[in-house]
Amino acid sequence: MTRQLDRLWRGFGTALCFIAFGVGGMLLGLFAAPILLLLVRDAQRRQRAGRKLIQYSFRAFIGLMKMLRVADYRIDGLDKLQRPGLLVLANHPSLIDVIYLAAFTGEVDCIVNGALARNPFTRGPIRMAGYITNSEPEAVLAAARRSLAQGKSLILFPEGTRTTPGRAIKFRRGGANIALRTQTAITPVLIDCSPTTLTKGEPWYHIPPRRIQMHLRVLDDLPVSMDELQPAGQQARHLTHWLSDYFNKELEHFRHERHTRFIAGAEADDYRNA
Repeated sequence: MTRQLDRLWRGFGTALCFIAFGVGGMLLGLFAAPILLLLVRDAQRRQRAGRKLIQYSFRAFIGLMKMLRVADYRIDGLDKLQRPGLLVLANHPSLIDVIYLAAFTGEVDCIVNGALARNPFTRGPIRMAGYITNSEPEAVLAAARRSLAQGKSLILFPEGTRTTPGRAIKFRRGGANIALRTQTAITPVLIDCSPTTLTKGEPWYHIPPRRIQMHLRVLDDLPVSMDELQPAGQQARHLTHWLSDYFNKELEHFRHERHTRFIAGAEADDYRNA
């Protein structure tokens, strides 16, 4: 009976969170963006203010999910995300993982799906912040180079879509291309969502059997270097394969470690003390 009541409560909390997210996105687009346009004339300062506002909104949303017992989180190596000019590559297990990354990374520039720039709930904040859309690969590369040169951090999910549970991840070449062409070290972030939720094709009303635990681990930077004697496309292909293998191996170790701690009862203590 207690478990049923808990699941009903989390279902109510999940619905409330989705409503809050949608309404918040529309309010940012309808009110915050025009106000910033009136008060801040300089485009770069305006975008910087918009990104900060979105970041604080994401932190408030994360706090709401935690307060309603919908989702809790833990981030290992948070200080590594505070540095400027990072190229953050992460796996993509859930619809909400980008919220955690964008909320706790320094000044961040996201590379977002072009469809989100047309969605009525998300297009306002995306335009306000000047986020990069992935509609044209060459334009993305040029925008990424400018963003990194200005000290902004880029967040990219190289899979291009959410991970299918139980399958090995397979990266596309976008992240490797940006890393090689801009000569920027990669900051890898492992994300584990337990139990799985909001995966590709899964509706929001499929409430998991227990509260969601989002665990992010920021690993040490991976330096990259461009070999002028090899074609750029071939180098990007090799780096992409290597990154896919690297993430799969690190994720397997990460999940095994989490499972061991969960069995030992230490995982819950970690979240309570975080």
